[in-house]
Amino acid sequence: MRKGHRSEVERDNSQYLLMPGFIYLNKGNSVIQAVLGTCVSVCLWDKKRRFGGMNNFLYPFTDDKHKATAKYGNVATITLIRMMEEAGCSKRDIIAQLFGGSSPEGEENSERRNIGRENINVARKVLRSKGIKIVSEDIGGHTGRKIAFDVATGNVAVLRVMDIRDSDWHFDEP
Repeated sequence: MRKGHRSEVERDNSQYLLMPGFIYLNKGNSVIQAVLGTCVSVCLWDKKRRFGGMNNFLYPFTDDKHKATAKYGNVATITLIRMMEEAGCSKRDIIAQLFGGSSPEGEENSERRNIGRENINVARKVLRSKGIKIVSEDIGGHTGRKIAFDVATGNVAVLRVMDIRDSDWHFDEP
């Protein structure tokens, strides 16, 4: 397994917190969660098989094969599509939802502003080139997001947050 790629398929009633630079697939009654600022997550869902996967990437693009990990949007999105196909999904049955890519308030002219926008653009470009339709998106702006992707239904809940705190990266213990 390559660094930055999580390729196993889980089937349980669980929650999984997807950290930046990773990809995760799951089937059944489970929820994949992520916390996003400038990062972008692509949620793919096979409407026929009721199967889902998600990535969470930090940077838009690399063409350096030595850096080709899920930290980069072009790699993470192509890999997520390939993993869905390897799990038995057909591209004609897959729909996409796109989240994140914000820029912090007051950083309109900074590099961080451009990273969010470029992350959004690369995800759209890859999905379009692979013929996968984007059915919803909550992108850009100045607020971070917490998202929860229910892989049994394909629904995604989005909570917009003004500040992303360290505690946002951990599940509350039951």
